[in-house]
Amino acid sequence: MSKDLQDIIKSKFREKKLFNTRLKIDGLELLSMIESQSIDLCFFDPQYRGVLDKMKYGNEGERQRGRANLMQMSEENIIHFLQEIARVLKLSKYLMLWIDKFHLCEGIHQWLKNTNLQIVDLITWDKQKMGMGYRTRRQSEYLLILQKKPLKAKGTWERKNIRDIWSEKIPSDSIKIHPHTKPKGLQSALIESCTKVGEVVLDPASGSFSVLECCRELNRHFIGSNL
Repeated sequence: MSKDLQDIIKSKFREKKLFNTRLKIDGLELLSMIESQSIDLCFFDPQYRGVLDKMKYGNEGERQRGRANLMQMSEENIIHFLQEIARVLKLSKYLMLWIDKFHLCEGIHQWLKNTNLQIVDLITWDKQKMGMGYRTRRQSEYLLILQKKPLKAKGTWERKNIRDIWSEKIPSDSIKIHPHTKPKGLQSALIESCTKVGEVVLDPASGSFSVLECCRELNRHFIGSNL
């Protein structure tokens, strides 16, 4: 491990192999090993039932049943994750936070109450495939872009061609592997825009580890885990 990477990890954990691999430890445990203000970019896809729990519906499709079988996070747990992510991010760096339609409408400000993270933008992912729905059929997911204060765009966001509606279809084989699979093209574009070669990207709830695959292709270092 290079000295720069060593400095990201608290001293008592530096013998562990944590970078550029598929860790199987609790995400909060991983975050506790990371020094403050050391991470260049973070992706976070909370595992929650969201609208399904809130609305108490039951007629779920195959992908929704797959999501329900995953370990679910309580709202308190998500808040703890966000507080830790805010701690480890460098100043003015970004968190890419996936949310569902319910939280888009209801808001997540309670989650951010004790952090220095602020919502600065939103990307709608058009999955190009119609899903299930109780009234309208779901075809989109939502990526909130949050920045750690102080807020600034210059020097923190390089690509000017990322649209706020991103169309990308996930291969059906990938969905079968993990129901939370996210678009690699979008993730790669954001990594290129917000980091430089050799910098570190964090994903403490990695799911299919698609962010790791993007980092390998783009010569970024990855640290992340999934249970």
